Amino acid sequence: MDFKEFEKWVHKEIGINLSAYKPAQLHRRIESLMTRVGVKSLEEYTKLIKSDGEQRQKFLDFITINVTEFFRNPELFKDLESKLKNEMQAGTKPLKIWSAACSIGCEPYSIAMILRNINPNIKHNIIATDIDETILKRAKKGEYTDNEMKNVSPENLSKYFKKIDEKYYIDDVVKNMVTLKKQDLILDEYEQNFDLIVCRNVVIYFNTDVKNEIYMKFNKSLKSAGYLFVGATESIYGYKDFGLEKSSTFIYRKI
Repeated sequence: MDFKEFEKWVHKEIGINLSAYKPAQLHRRIESLMTRVGVKSLEEYTKLIKSDGEQRQKFLDFITINVTEFFRNPELFKDLESKLKNEMQAGTKPLKIWSAACSIGCEPYSIAMILRNINPNIKHNIIATDIDETILKRAKKGEYTDNEMKNVSPENLSKYFKKIDEKYYIDDVVKNMVTLKKQDLILDEYEQNFDLIVCRNVVIYFNTDVKNEIYMKFNKSLKSAGYLFVGATESIYGYKDFGLEKSSTFIYRKI
């Protein structure tokens, strides 16, 4: 079995389109994971993730890159907070926001805390999606470790979290602001009329064609003058081709 056959098997059996990922990077990740679990061939690895639910989940986690924390790149979240408050007028009107590839929920819950701090009386519509159902269950649980909490301010920590043993649990008032759903960014249709789409540290792993298609779909999903917030290593080259203008370094606005 070669990587092409393995990709076809994963697409058919697990529903993830590995051909959308940059191949050299993807193959290195899979080979690294195979070494960790002690298998020497793709045939052997296919049998393992077919028969062992735990290894299948480890494969999913490893491939879908679930590295996250609250307020990742805090200075960029400060910039986003300023735009939410001043340009998107989050203090005076409800916004429709999508956190795409939300992982365990740190990103949409960070946005929910910002919005609640701006004005707790406005009911915003925050949708958070991910391809991995196990990860979404973790997001719904709202349980976090020290490492994921490192950028949470003392004020937000005392207002929105409860520490039990060594874990932090997010308050229901924040959790209930977010609707979590399963979605495949590559294969599924996107909802429309978003004031803000947040998609950070995800499309960097996709090949150019898939990446460009996602940016075009984001454009169609945004309201006129809606915003797109990307990761700290994801400047969009040729952003004008996707109907966007720069609002700041990692925040773009639909023209």
